[in-house]
Amino acid sequence: MGDVVSLNRFRKQHGRAAKARRSVENRARAGRGKAERRAMREEAARADAALEGKRIERAPDAPQERGERTPRQ
Repeated sequence: MGDVVSLNRFRKQHGRAAKARRSVENRARAGRGKAERRAMREEAARADAALEGKRIERAPDAPQERGERTPRQ
């Protein structure tokens, strides 16, 4: 037979562990200097611009979804 487990204790331990993980993430994010934060924002902006530059534009009369028919002329 297995050991008796207090579910309330398990729930509290799980909650404390989750809170500790969030606090570590928050400290890492907030503990950066102004220059590092600016560099991260600029890097994210460059990545967004690069992704936007690779976007394929469809013709205005092209079907938007699979199975959609083009209008007859």
